[in-house]
Amino acid sequence: MLKYAIIFAGISLVAALLGFGGVAAGAAGIAKLLFGLFLVLAVLFIVLAALGIGAVKKTLD
Repeated sequence: MLKYAIIFAGISLVAALLGFGGVAAGAAGIAKLLFGLFLVLAVLFIVLAALGIGAVKKTLD
């Protein structure tokens, strides 16, 4: 997902340099959405992993 966010950010920059404002704005919006989704999922998985390790330790003890 982060890979696609970077790709859309690159498309946005190239489109802006070439003067395609609408395409640049659309690609930038998609890049922001994908990056935000990536951050939310990354934090969620880190929290779940931290909780999962604690549950495994309790089960083994």
